[in-house]
Amino acid sequence: MNIVCRMPVGHAGATSDNRSDAHAMDLTEAIAAAAGLAWASGLRLYAVIFLAGLAGRMEWVALPGELDVLEHPLVLAAAGFMLCVEFLADKVPALDSLWDGLHTFIRIPAGALLAAWALADQSTPVVLAGALLGGTLTGATHLTKAGSRVAINASPEPVSNVLASTSEDGLAVGGLWLAFAYPVFFLVLLAFFVLLMLWLLPRVWRFLTGLLSWVAGKQAPG
Repeated sequence: MNIVCRMPVGHAGATSDNRSDAHAMDLTEAIAAAAGLAWASGLRLYAVIFLAGLAGRMEWVALPGELDVLEHPLVLAAAGFMLCVEFLADKVPALDSLWDGLHTFIRIPAGALLAAWALADQSTPVVLAGALLGGTLTGATHLTKAGSRVAINASPEPVSNVLASTSEDGLAVGGLWLAFAYPVFFLVLLAFFVLLMLWLLPRVWRFLTGLLSWVAGKQAPG
């Protein structure tokens, strides 16, 4: 006698819906992690790598994709050392802008790589799109930060520089925490932040070009 066990149609449909919801949530979490790492890398690359790796190693969060490489002791040691250097360099007027200039060639590709690693469990087109968008997001954040700091450095007093640097520290750490703890909320906030950057970047650019023109005029023979 052949016994055929049939799952109730309603139960099968519910199971399929649950799996779809779980997959959608996993994808949302991976996208939030990729966006959070890319965005925060434009502010504090080494802090991002160190804190994400430490959180994964201590099992505070489950790092998606191939981000478990950040948990390696060698990566943590290198990121921790550079974190200390960057923390100090970013508090010194003029040195912070020099540091930002050098890291134009480091933060952007690193942000793209972190975004790609976060999406490594997805399809290849998704990974490639994540790398392109992640690098762009890192670049926009980096340019906004660097340009704003040049404008702040135009002021002779050092207090505003330290306050700006400390605010960036908190913003990067807080944003990274939100990306893992509340991914949907973070993505909503990130959308507003991108709009703010689109509004701010042209104004920063106009200020910098005006400042350069003023300096060039001062140095021209009278």
